[in-house]
Amino acid sequence: MQYNMKFEDGLKKLEGIVKTLDEGNISLDEALNLFKEGLSLTRELSKRLDEIEKKVEVLIKKEDGTIEKRPFPQDNV
Repeated sequence: MQYNMKFEDGLKKLEGIVKTLDEGNISLDEALNLFKEGLSLTRELSKRLDEIEKKVEVLIKKEDGTIEKRPFPQDNV
């Protein structure tokens, strides 16, 4: 499933799915479908976040006053 929405909108949608599942007022079939949608959305948002992190660069001012570009540090957790 491909999502064509802003990252923030996707995150809000995912939060809504989690809330609905937590409330437990839906049928098992509906819960399973929402769970699958949430997993798909999570994968898509994670993929987008990884792509964004690769594009981010940190500018570091050196002692001589020049600016150096470095890749954004990534923690491999």
